[in-house]
Amino acid sequence: MTKKNQPTTKKSTPTTQYQTLKQIGELKPDADQANAVDELERLYHALIDYSCSDSLKSGWLLHFFRRTNHKQESPRGIYLYGNVGRGKSMLMDLFFSVAPLASKRRVHFHEFMLEIHNHLKIWHNFSIQQRKLAMQNSQNIQGGKVDLDDPIPAVAQQIANKATLLCFDELQVTDIADAMVVTRLFKELFDQGVVIVSTSNRAPDDLYKNGLNRHRFVPFIDRIKKNMAIVSLNGPIDYRYNRLKGTDTYFHPVNETTTAKLSAAFFRLTDRRVEDRDKVPSGELNVQGRKLFVPKSARGVAVFSFKRLCANPLGSADYLAIARAYHTVIIVAIPQFTHENTSEAKRFIHLIDALYEYNVKFLCSAVTPPHLLYQSGNSDFEFERTISRLIEMQSEDYLAKGHGKLIAE
Repeated sequence: MTKKNQPTTKKSTPTTQYQTLKQIGELKPDADQANAVDELERLYHALIDYSCSDSLKSGWLLHFFRRTNHKQESPRGIYLYGNVGRGKSMLMDLFFSVAPLASKRRVHFHEFMLEIHNHLKIWHNFSIQQRKLAMQNSQNIQGGKVDLDDPIPAVAQQIANKATLLCFDELQVTDIADAMVVTRLFKELFDQGVVIVSTSNRAPDDLYKNGLNRHRFVPFIDRIKKNMAIVSLNGPIDYRYNRLKGTDTYFHPVNETTTAKLSAAFFRLTDRRVEDRDKVPSGELNVQGRKLFVPKSARGVAVFSFKRLCANPLGSADYLAIARAYHTVIIVAIPQFTHENTSEAKRFIHLIDALYEYNVKFLCSAVTPPHLLYQSGNSDFEFERTISRLIEMQSEDYLAKGHGKLIAE
């Protein structure tokens, strides 16, 4: 077969993926989403050339050229912001799945910042000699004097070594520690040629609004505007809320009927077909160096059994990681609590506290209604709060809230 007659395989791009989802009915026409897809398509094609350029270099040469010959201009990243339920994460995941780079990473922004603070803690615990060894390679490549008391350049280089494209979900800055770190870290990442795509519920100018020493954070906002295209998704439709509005979220008792209703809710929330139930992927969270398995995970929705989350020795750190990573959590088969399963009851209290704190939508099946769940034990007062929250989490007002910890203005 001649080259001319060889069949060609059309590559998937953000636009083709988006059009396919509309054609099969998983998405409806949305002008703001279409505009965002146009920007993602622009970046997709820019990364093809960028990846080809980078592929000519490897190892230390890659970073040498990034540092010394980087005026070739990195492609502008994208900052997707808008109201909750507008499809920001869905579009970013769509883009990430087809992005033409091998060195890419998608991570929830809070999880990323936990990793960064851990890197900084390790660095400051190093002896001077260890720091010198850690910086030796960087110093040889970049030349000049390296500040051994400043870990940010080294941390940024470690990130750039592993990912040319970073996709952050739910970028938000809530405290002074994060504000000071991201201001300098992002400067280093942009300088090293890392391309960033992020989602956020807030416009760049509203990040860390009224925060302590916010004037020191403003350079971060300026860099976002310089290095990323700002794309609004503030349309009138909250697709996530529409899928839950008017539906039950708490099912009892635990039987085939309630299990089937939870399953149907999962497929409705994730825009998946019931017949594709065997294709639903699992997930994994990194919690303080441990791996937390997520049995079913798709489009920000996670499914667990009660036994997996509360009969096993998990704690607040695990539940907070789940609350940050998923906007909706489904728990199957919650039992009744007595003095015989006190440990499970306490873990359940901590789980609900974490989900409530981050406005996570909560669906479940349980053996009884909320007010009958707790029969006896030594957590009467604490469980009263849990019952109150379980009831509130079924309300229309709660379901309409955005995912994430409330930030005081």
